[in-house]
Amino acid sequence: MSELKPMHNPPHPGEFISDVYLEPFGLSGRELAKQLDVAPSTLSRVLSGASRVTPEMALRLSRALGRSAESWLSMQDAHDLWIARGTLDLGRVHKLELASA
Repeated sequence: MSELKPMHNPPHPGEFISDVYLEPFGLSGRELAKQLDVAPSTLSRVLSGASRVTPEMALRLSRALGRSAESWLSMQDAHDLWIARGTLDLGRVHKLELASA
């Protein structure tokens, strides 16, 4: 089974929110935070990439902006996996050889 080719530098969901929703429509993070019913500082950390999109935030984003909660979490996972691939040294990790039954 072949592994899917990873996306090149997938955006953090916060970057996506800024580029697709906030900037084009002239919305502020404070306005979106109010719609999401979260503190502006909480959303600010997501928008800056300092915090992950959690399942709870994914549900809020889904309700306020559309897209499924799963798509928000998938975007976060794709970003995190891309970062990990670039930083994690797997040189000492080896495939486990299992005897067939």
